[in-house]
Amino acid sequence: MAILLKSLKLIQKDTVGTPSNYAYDGNKISPYDGNESGFDEVIDCSGWLGSAGWIDLRCGVGEPGYEYQETLESLDQALQHAGFVQAVLLPNTSPVVQSKSEVEFIKHRSRDFLTKFHIQAAVTKDTQGEDLTEILDIHHHGVNIFGDGIVPLSNSDRMMKVLQYLQKFDGVLFDQSYDPLLAIFGQMHEGFTSTSLGMKGIPSLAEEVAIQKNIEILKYTGGSIHFQTVSTANGVAAIKKAKAEGLKVTADVSLYQLLFVDEDLSDYDSNLKVMPPFREKPDQEALLEGLKDGTIDAIVSNHQPKDYDAKHMEFDLAEFGMSGLQAFLPGLVSLEAKLGWALMIDKITAGPARILKSLEEEMTSLTVFDPSEEWVFNKQTNKSLAANSPFFNQRLKGKVKVVINKGKFARLDD
Repeated sequence: MAILLKSLKLIQKDTVGTPSNYAYDGNKISPYDGNESGFDEVIDCSGWLGSAGWIDLRCGVGEPGYEYQETLESLDQALQHAGFVQAVLLPNTSPVVQSKSEVEFIKHRSRDFLTKFHIQAAVTKDTQGEDLTEILDIHHHGVNIFGDGIVPLSNSDRMMKVLQYLQKFDGVLFDQSYDPLLAIFGQMHEGFTSTSLGMKGIPSLAEEVAIQKNIEILKYTGGSIHFQTVSTANGVAAIKKAKAEGLKVTADVSLYQLLFVDEDLSDYDSNLKVMPPFREKPDQEALLEGLKDGTIDAIVSNHQPKDYDAKHMEFDLAEFGMSGLQAFLPGLVSLEAKLGWALMIDKITAGPARILKSLEEEMTSLTVFDPSEEWVFNKQTNKSLAANSPFFNQRLKGKVKVVINKGKFARLDD
């Protein structure tokens, strides 16, 4: 399909371009200065912004086993409407993604999707942190990303062995590093607000000691670690120091960590119960600075779909997690004044691509969005099966208009 995109401001290499015409020929997007004849579709992009297709490095899904929370098909639709054309899937399904059977199932189910799924396979059986999975066999079926997803790899011996195994094929360990015993029974960040609300807190120390420990193990074994959903100022500082020492370390942050702090939980909204928890304002400022100085390489949705019953109960009984996709662009819009479009787009395009080792010279995918369009996020516009979002039933600003990937095109005007 040949498509002409007129008057589009394209964000490339840290620069927001001037309105120009671009053509998509079914393979790549290129500047175009000819006439409009010969195109299957002509789209007026006046006032819109575009970039290479967005990549989400951390996305939960229910299928297989929890299809009532999110199927692979519904996730594909939600990702498109969020602007993402690639996503790393967490392994925390039932069964856990830990063998060639689960890998081939996902590949088969998603082969015709617009979204490209990167599979993160578990490194320990059933993500229990003990027996290792068949890492080399899984890699032979096309998997290079390993980690236990929402479960931290807290066993130091297993961490060391996994890092050694992954070096056989230049694999990357993704880990949400925190000490589960220091976080046990915690419901939110440990601080003044948790004390005033009478809730058991999760100390910043739980993340900080785990990140530092894993960095020390990495120094011993070699290899590479990608730290997911960093949330503390000291965690950012440790990663910055490790990078300065030449270690193969990368990191990401959940978008919502840049939008909320622990004080926002004062009304006990269980949709704000996430892991890691929202920290204090100084931590949030450190995360923003970490994005600016390159310590943090990517911004992720950390999409964790949950069913109604998992969230609509007492705060201490509700499950952790937020549905983070379709409110992603509105979240970026609200952060534009602090970070700027060029930086934010880099953190969801080139930054993730470098971590996935998939950086391309030519633009073969595209995300186009209107940063000023307002819309209501509700049951009618929600493409996910889950609605566990604090933004649900609110008017939001920022709408994805077009996504292109793998020779497929979707115009999202609904």
